[in-house]
Formats: sequence, structure tokens, C-alpha cells
Amino acid sequence: MALITYLTRIEFDDGAVARLPAIADELSLKRPLIVSDPGLARTGLVERVAGLLRRSSQTYAQTPANPTEEAVEAALAVYRAAECDGIVAVGGGSSLDLAKAVRLLASHPGPLAQYTAVEGGVRRIRGDMAPLIAIPTTAGTGSEVGRASVIITREGRKLGIISPHMLPSVALCDPELTYSLPPGLTAATGMDAISHCLETFMAPAVNPPAEAIALDGLRRGWGAIQPATSNGADRRARWEMMMCALEGAMAFQKGLGAVHSLTHPLGAVRGLNLHHGTLNAVLTPAVLRFNRESIGAKWDVLSEIVGPEPDRRVAELSASLGLPSGLGAMGVTDEIMQHIAGEALKDHCHATNPRIATREDYLALLRESR
Repeated sequence: MALITYLTRIEFDDGAVARLPAIADELSLKRPLIVSDPGLARTGLVERVAGLLRRSSQTYAQTPANPTEEAVEAALAVYRAAECDGIVAVGGGSSLDLAKAVRLLASHPGPLAQYTAVEGGVRRIRGDMAPLIAIPTTAGTGSEVGRASVIITREGRKLGIISPHMLPSVALCDPELTYSLPPGLTAATGMDAISHCLETFMAPAVNPPAEAIALDGLRRGWGAIQPATSNGADRRARWEMMMCALEGAMAFQKGLGAVHSLTHPLGAVRGLNLHHGTLNAVLTPAVLRFNRESIGAKWDVLSEIVGPEPDRRVAELSASLGLPSGLGAMGVTDEIMQHIAGEALKDHCHATNPRIATREDYLALLRESR
């Protein structure tokens, strides 16, 4: 039996952020907490969102690049002190994921780790949570339509909290908010979205709608990432990249795989603060080669979209975008690789790769990506 579930309300258009006050009214938001990050606060966007809301609000704009349990608790303290009744999350995947975790703990007792997928947390998450409006400012994670929040716990593990109840109430997607994204971040977040489309298409679960969405997202992202990176004001390319990110996340309800099994623990390495999308770009070619024997005709489908030898094409695309050549250039040592190979086995994406990897396989993938 195939179990197929979709998803949440999405409003997608240039200028869509202007719909925020009407949506807040529909959700009866009186005192929302705005969750964002320091960079966006400096641009004035957080202040603009607060002005659009036209109601009393509080702000937590200290989301770290890889969100932590400590940051979740700090934002939760602001939420409770101000007696907020919902959240407006503005930013990339980090801010959106942090907002989801705050929303969870606002109605569920701590600690956070008990709700992670690897701790059996899915059954502990109820639907009685406050409204959450997600406004993405990058075209990458697709967290605005994702059922997961990925957080570095106090123990130092980067884990997924996964439930249909974690989905935002409304995803408000405005490609215009990505126009000022720097080229490097456009490339890294764009490769994140493309990796989602690739991995979920390869995942073995039976979900033809998800596969169709993933392939549509891949086509859009593959054609748009270079023009979006080279010209941030390219209206069409920015629209296509945000749609690619949205579709990648809609599709990964089907499951991800070995790329994310490795990038999640790599993102938790203290002191390196590695960007998730960049890691995905570096690791995807090796994982494509690893999966080839298990995905059959899907390899030919990918070849039709990205060109012959999809693994080589992804590597060439990453290089053309100026992304790092390998893990070594990002500071990942062999000692770190030894640790990550073991941690990957514990990740919630491990079981949904089309070819189940051993610790030795993961170590070989890491070294191949060096």
C-alpha cells in the first residue's frame, strides 16, 4: 500500500508578502512572534514584516546558521514572555526550522530531543499548535512546506523533528524577497533545492506524485540556477528557483537519502558551521554513483534532464557556480569523516536511500568527496 499525503496552504507570487496582514487576520493572530536572523534584521526586512502585520508583535532575530536547541529555548522565552499566539517566520531554512521547533515547545513539554524522529518522536507530536506563517527568503530548503524541523540538540546531534503537524499553517512564497541574495548563497541554496529533487526521486518509496513533482522541480532548478546566480534580478530565474525549492520539499515527503544522512551530522560539527546546501552539492555526485546500480531506469530519466552521466554533470554545475571543490576545502578532516560515517547510520534519512549504506560505505563516500 502506498501512503500519500499532501500538504499545506501555499500562496506563491511576486509581491505575495503583501498578503501577510490578511492571512494573519484569517488565522486570528493578535500577538505574533517574528522569527528571523541577524542578517535579515540588518536589511530592514524584519522591520518591514512587522510593519505589514499592523498589530503588536515581538521579534527574535538571533537564529544561528545551523539552528540549535539553545536558540529554540531563547526564542521560546520571548514568545512566552510576550504571551504570543502564533509565529511569523522570515528567512531561510534555519529561521523556518527554528520557528517550527518554538511552535512545538509552546504547546508541548520539553525537552526537544524526545520529539526527534530517531527517538520515536512522531507519535508524541499533536496538532494543537499555534498558527505559523512561513515566509522564505531563500530558494533552498523548502522548509515552508516541509514537515520537518532540523535542530542541533544540546547533545550536539543535528536531528529531524518530523510530523505532518509540523507543517506551517500557510507558506507565503514571494520570489521578490530573494532578489538581494548574494551569488554564493544563491548557488548554495539552489543546489540544496536541486539535491532534494534528486534524492527524493531516487528514494524507493512508492509515491508517483512526489516523483513527478521532484522531476518538475529538477527541470526548473537545473535551468534557472546559473542565471539566478549570475543576475540576482533575473525575475524569471528567481521565480523558477523558488518553485524548485518548494517542489523539492513537497516531494521529500517521500524520503531523502545518503546525501542528507551525511550532511545532517556534518552540519552539527562544532567550529566549522558548514552550510547545508554547499555540503549537499559536494556530496551529491558520489551518492549518485553509489545509487546507480539500485535505481535502474531512473538513472536514464535523470540523464534526460541534466545530461549524460548525471554525477559528472552535478559536479560540473557546482564548479561553475564557484562552490567548494570538496570537503577538504571546507575543513573536513579524515578524523571528522570517521565520526560522521558512524553518525550517518543514525540519521532518519539513512533508511530511505535506495541502496542501504554501511559505515564503510559512508566513509568511502566522504573520502570520495574530499
